[in-house]
Amino acid sequence: MKFPIIVLDLDGTLLNSNKQISNRNCKAIMECSALGMKFIFATARPPRAVKTFLTDELLNLGSFIYYNGAYINCKHTGIDDHVPIKSEVTSEVLDYCLKGNPDLDLSLEVKDEWMSLREYDYSTLMRVKGNPMVKSLEELKRLDASKILFSGNMDIISFQEKFKSQLNILITDNGNLVQVSSLKASKENAVAVLCKAMNIPLENVMVFGDDFNDIGLFKTCGWSVAMGNAIGELKEISKEITETNDNDGVAIILEKLCG
Repeated sequence: MKFPIIVLDLDGTLLNSNKQISNRNCKAIMECSALGMKFIFATARPPRAVKTFLTDELLNLGSFIYYNGAYINCKHTGIDDHVPIKSEVTSEVLDYCLKGNPDLDLSLEVKDEWMSLREYDYSTLMRVKGNPMVKSLEELKRLDASKILFSGNMDIISFQEKFKSQLNILITDNGNLVQVSSLKASKENAVAVLCKAMNIPLENVMVFGDDFNDIGLFKTCGWSVAMGNAIGELKEISKEITETNDNDGVAIILEKLCG
């Protein structure tokens, strides 16, 4: 089997624009799984969000990389690994951000718990159901955070300059949302951990993606497939370009593997 492990990004890749998995994509995954291929779902999202998108069938067959690699949960190996921002750095980031803008909309994720300083309706910005638990600043500063998120008026360039040697800083949603994680947390590092545990060389891994947080995986895995809707930077380094996420681009490739 040339590609015993398949890595799938979710948003913009496996999920269509309506945040759904098409029947064709689901069927192709199940057929490849029946042939012995293992699937790793690698996403920026937390566990609770993934559970709303994937069917029970997919949840039961897959291993999962959440928060762009900050949290790994793997049924195949039993690995349950957290790569957080240490509390002293969490504290430094919060102090810096709030000094720059005391009204900044700021929240933290710790594994599957979401917390913030104040009540705020995140449904429009984050496109999620539910809102974070409200905690005091002192409580938040003591946390080893999977991810720190903030939006609002902020000098992003100065923030990047100060913390780029300590943290991964990802700016998304047209510059409206900043997502911060440990420098050691990445999709490619997490996939490498899982592949080592399963004794599978990275050159035997196929990966699908569409955005900046997939670039590391495209550079390290054996066969990279960019979605038709992917950013140009990803298409340039991909081994193959498939159809868009709204036209079953994942299934088109997987069906060839199963055929």
